[in-house]
Amino acid sequence: MAQIKKWSFTLCALLFTSLSFTPLAHATGHAKTPTAQKSLPVKGSERKKKNTVSKSNTRKKTTTTVAKKKTTPVTAKKATTTSRKTAATKTRKASAVKTANVVTTCKPSRKGHKKSCTTSPVESQPTTIAQAHKIRVQKAQKTAMNKLMGQLGKPYRWGGNSPRTGFDCSGLVYYAYKDLVNIRIPRTANEMYHLRDARPVNRSELESGDLVFFRTQGRGTADHVGVYVGNGKFIQSPRTGRDIQITSLSEDYWVRHYVGARRVVTPKTIR
Repeated sequence: MAQIKKWSFTLCALLFTSLSFTPLAHATGHAKTPTAQKSLPVKGSERKKKNTVSKSNTRKKTTTTVAKKKTTPVTAKKATTTSRKTAATKTRKASAVKTANVVTTCKPSRKGHKKSCTTSPVESQPTTIAQAHKIRVQKAQKTAMNKLMGQLGKPYRWGGNSPRTGFDCSGLVYYAYKDLVNIRIPRTANEMYHLRDARPVNRSELESGDLVFFRTQGRGTADHVGVYVGNGKFIQSPRTGRDIQITSLSEDYWVRHYVGARRVVTPKTIR
């Protein structure tokens, strides 16, 4: 009986120990596994956060470096474009100034032909009234010279005053100035010499377009007239059998018969 009690007691003790330790083991095992399972995702999230932070930082650094790289060439491009614009404006202004003094005239062209354009300089506007008068006088003198030079080589014709009929000495002068001045140009050399609106001119002050007078036959004060063309020469229609020509004032014959000079084209007489 005593042995049976001992065996029963030991069995009870074993059962009690088995019942008391097994749940703890299971409990501890179950407690460890969830904590381990919970700890792993926390660490992973922290790593993810760190990775995202580091990536964001690296992205910011790269963007800042890229921005810096981009800004420097943009500023350089802006500087170059502004300099180019200023240079272009300067060249445009210069070209505008250059083209402002030139007038282009184009003739109408036929079909299949190119337009023929010519450029001519424009005279600058005068700053004073005296300069304006001087320019007008010079234009009139140039026009008269062109008309006279166009008659070179044509024969003398007594009483003639047009290219169609020919010219005598006073008729040549009449043809050159009749449409340029607002005074009546006389028809004879003696009347031209005594014309009140014509200004007397010294021989040392002769200009292109001045009238030079001679007395070749002793009739009146002057019986022959020509037009001074410059460089000590004058154009004339001499006499029957001779053509219109340019002669030197320094020749002995004309020096002996020279009586004076008159200026017909002045700021008061010009049209």
